[in-house]
Amino acid sequence: MRKKSFVIRIDPDKLSAIEKWASDEFRSTNGQIEWVLDQALRKSGRLKAKPDTKKESNEK
Repeated sequence: MRKKSFVIRIDPDKLSAIEKWASDEFRSTNGQIEWVLDQALRKSGRLKAKPDTKKESNEK
């Protein structure tokens, strides 16, 4: 899936907190923002879980 780029305006203190959090979890700032948005969307029921397409290798 192709990701769409866009500009975001964010309070400097919030950005600093996200950058620190991202660093603590070995993620990029962009990756951390994407993860936070994903978690919020799932928690609110606005983003459904993707079906697991991987099959167990020992299933027959």
